[in-house]
Amino acid sequence: MNIEALHRIFLATKKISTDTRNIEPNSIFFALKGEHFNANSFTSEAIAKGAALVIIDEDAYEIPEKTFLVDDVLTTLQELANYHRNYLKLPIISLTGSNGKTTTKELINAVLLQKFKTVATKGNLNNHIGVPLTLLSMQKDTELGIVEMGANHQKEIEALCKIAQPDYGYITNFGKAHLEGFGGVEGVIKGKSELYDFLISHNKTIFINEDDAIQLKKTTAYPNTFSFGEYSEKLKIKFLAADPMVTVQVDGLTIKSHLIGKYNFYNIAAAIAIGYYFEVDPSKIKKAIEHYIPSNNRSQILEKGDKTIILDAYNANPTSMKAALDNFAQLSNLNKIAFIGDMLELGNEAEKEHQYIVDYISELGLTNIFLIGKNFYKTKASFPKYIDFTALKENVNFSTFSNAIILIKGSRGIALERITELL
Repeated sequence: MNIEALHRIFLATKKISTDTRNIEPNSIFFALKGEHFNANSFTSEAIAKGAALVIIDEDAYEIPEKTFLVDDVLTTLQELANYHRNYLKLPIISLTGSNGKTTTKELINAVLLQKFKTVATKGNLNNHIGVPLTLLSMQKDTELGIVEMGANHQKEIEALCKIAQPDYGYITNFGKAHLEGFGGVEGVIKGKSELYDFLISHNKTIFINEDDAIQLKKTTAYPNTFSFGEYSEKLKIKFLAADPMVTVQVDGLTIKSHLIGKYNFYNIAAAIAIGYYFEVDPSKIKKAIEHYIPSNNRSQILEKGDKTIILDAYNANPTSMKAALDNFAQLSNLNKIAFIGDMLELGNEAEKEHQYIVDYISELGLTNIFLIGKNFYKTKASFPKYIDFTALKENVNFSTFSNAIILIKGSRGIALERITELL
């Protein structure tokens, strides 16, 4: 059976499963392998639960007329996704970057939904498995696809571009994220720019934030761009305020978002620009952004009695942490408290970057700061330090916090959202 024949079966089922715990009847089950599992061993279970076909790469699990043996299940999933993408022939917008990918993707989707039938990456399913699954969720009536691409090593974005073959692309920013895998900031720039490399080599359209000097330098000689920014000559989008919600202005139209922090300005601006490019009515762009409510611990605003909580505990790196602290310091509320958790995947830079953040907090004049995690525990800091969440919980009297605005920021692995239950 070749990919074309497998695709015909897929069109008949239109369902893909990769986990027997939530398998769908009449689906194609891909028996993927991971570091700690081999889904080939779940072949019989998948069939018992209703899978029409199981894609395997170990002949010991073959079941006549129920399995399809391939060299590598993951490669087959990716090839099927690429075949389906070309079968549909629909325009694909891809985006990557160090910070703000998922929020930007959600905003772009909200804006484009005002005019088109779109399919976008769900959550942060943006890797070598998530991108194929996103493409395979698109159908004949899909008018635009929006594909988020994540990476923590060089060549990953290049590989994802070969699968998705985007027609349009946007890089949110280049920051100090996944330094361990990328091998430093220059490695981050090179790795994320693989999206630009693909688009330029195929003469596709790049959306450019003109206020970002690195993006401008990368695309100076390339004509097929659509640019925007506070100082753009093509599409000027003005930042008005962020206390705490971001308000922007474009063509005299004021848009008040539910997103906190000036660092979210460019996420909003990108969505506005892409909406303008695809000729979405400006009033509908305004409606989409003003109705977008962040979730999943990303720039969420929570009200707990007399306390306002800024919950940004999905991800953290030195760039996003600095931006969050800058914004927090500028808020007008006098009683400000921050719980700051470790930034992970920094490799050899971890000690230096955590000390930098501690010193920066002091420079900003912030005082009511609680540091959580092994990395922050090692720093020279005048603030209270706790080696983990348990130590924080056991040693801090959360009932004493009142009439305050509270920032919670840290990497996903620290799970600082648990603090909201203590407030």
